[in-house]
Amino acid sequence: MSELSNGNNMGEHLSRDERVRQLENMIKTLQIADQISQNGYLITSSELADLMDINASAVTSRGDEWPWRNWLVSRVRREGNQILWQLERIEPRPEK
Repeated sequence: MSELSNGNNMGEHLSRDERVRQLENMIKTLQIADQISQNGYLITSSELADLMDINASAVTSRGDEWPWRNWLVSRVRREGNQILWQLERIEPRPEK
């Protein structure tokens, strides 16, 4: 799991260039998620795991519907031995 995605401060030992590169990679990941969502693409558990930078078994163990960053992830159907997932963009709730 990347240091940015796991929420710890271990990235402090990285150079500024490396931290910026990690941020650029995170932005690319979020842009890919947005494209998947906007176009209504369905993705497999392994593709979703790659996108989220987690193990594929962690995807399927989360249940049929759960939030991830700015998206609601929903299990749509099974095709053969593949589970297909859909991302739906959700707007963050305003802070009170």
